[in-house]
Amino acid sequence: MLGPLSRRDLLRGLPGVGAAALIGRHPLEAAILAESELARGAMSAAPPRAQERLGPMSAAVLPPGIRSRFVESINGLRMHVLEAGFENSGRPAVLLLHGFPELAFSWRNVMGPLAAAGYHVIVPDQRGYGRTTGWDARYDGDVASYRRLNLARDALGLVHAFGYRSVAAVVGHDWGSPVASTLAVARPDVFRSVVLMSAPFGGSGSLPFNTADAPPASPSAPSGPSLEEALAALPRPRKHYTDNLQTREAAEDFWHPPQGLKDFLRAYHHFKSGDWPGNRPYRLASRTAEVMAQMPEYYILDLEKTVSETVAPHMPTPAQIAANTWLPDRDLDVYVEEFQRTGFQGGMNWYRAGEYGAAERDMYAGLTIDQPSAYIAGAADWGSYQNPGALERMQESACTDMRGVHMIPGAGHWVQQEQAADTSRLILEFLREA
Repeated sequence: MLGPLSRRDLLRGLPGVGAAALIGRHPLEAAILAESELARGAMSAAPPRAQERLGPMSAAVLPPGIRSRFVESINGLRMHVLEAGFENSGRPAVLLLHGFPELAFSWRNVMGPLAAAGYHVIVPDQRGYGRTTGWDARYDGDVASYRRLNLARDALGLVHAFGYRSVAAVVGHDWGSPVASTLAVARPDVFRSVVLMSAPFGGSGSLPFNTADAPPASPSAPSGPSLEEALAALPRPRKHYTDNLQTREAAEDFWHPPQGLKDFLRAYHHFKSGDWPGNRPYRLASRTAEVMAQMPEYYILDLEKTVSETVAPHMPTPAQIAANTWLPDRDLDVYVEEFQRTGFQGGMNWYRAGEYGAAERDMYAGLTIDQPSAYIAGAADWGSYQNPGALERMQESACTDMRGVHMIPGAGHWVQQEQAADTSRLILEFLREA
């Protein structure tokens, strides 16, 4: 049951029933109807403080030399940005893009070294995250605004707002990597080099070719079950995490997990990190259910389990938490505070939006990343292998000037946090060579 609500609260906050439907009803009847609609529509409603107009982050939670600020009118957003190396004008810029469920804050320990090397470091909370506002936080809202090209448009607008015609590099981690690859493909004049992290760029797809005299056969119906169906039919029924994150219930599971948000985020980060001994990734032979099910449960969940239930058994011990230097409690508290306010639906809408619309997909088909590029990931990160063949295509054809593929020992998925010094060193080495 929901907590006590005033009649005014009920009339003001209903996602699925209009206020007019309650007027004139007996107060008890109205309350029952309203509570039912609130329960049914809870996933559709925006988190109550997701779009609150906040001030900058406290300097007390940021490393020295980093400031928090806002940039107005970026593709409909008021964008929150962390910035380093801003003291002197004329510096070359580097744009850093985070993934899910991350924040600009995830780059906190990389920004300083890049700024010390002479770069202006620009790091936004992307659409759907943190203190950036203007995005649609509803499950049933404007999901198309989270398509890849619009996310890239956010980043391009931010670069222009800072007065740059081009930047030295765009660096993207996790979901930030596909956005970075889109920027590199679409605007090589602006993004002169690219570093992809934890998510390889497998290419831009293709269009039918040379078919004027030999038209392609009409597409036929799939000959077998989908991956989703095949995973569910395994002797141990499973589901892919991306399918789970697209469900109506997923955001509530992340936002209000049974163990509490802080313990959930602690276990989630630990489970996907190099600290969890089970993370020993390898190349997968195919995208079949039997092969994909070899990945850990945070990628291929048990069919009837939620993510919060899946990560709970992997909560680190108090001693392990105390020994964690890459995500101490004071830093985890920043994530807890931000996601407690915004919820997770914005970030999950990235998974639901699809990469491109048909017109966008066809216009960029076949394009490669031709400027200098590099790839960085943790050696214990399954993200490099979760899409079989993508890592190989990135090196062989999708990136025509690949300068290096680096798997950092001692790091899992959160490589720029787990091994910030090595990540910074590799980015700077790449920038010097590029």
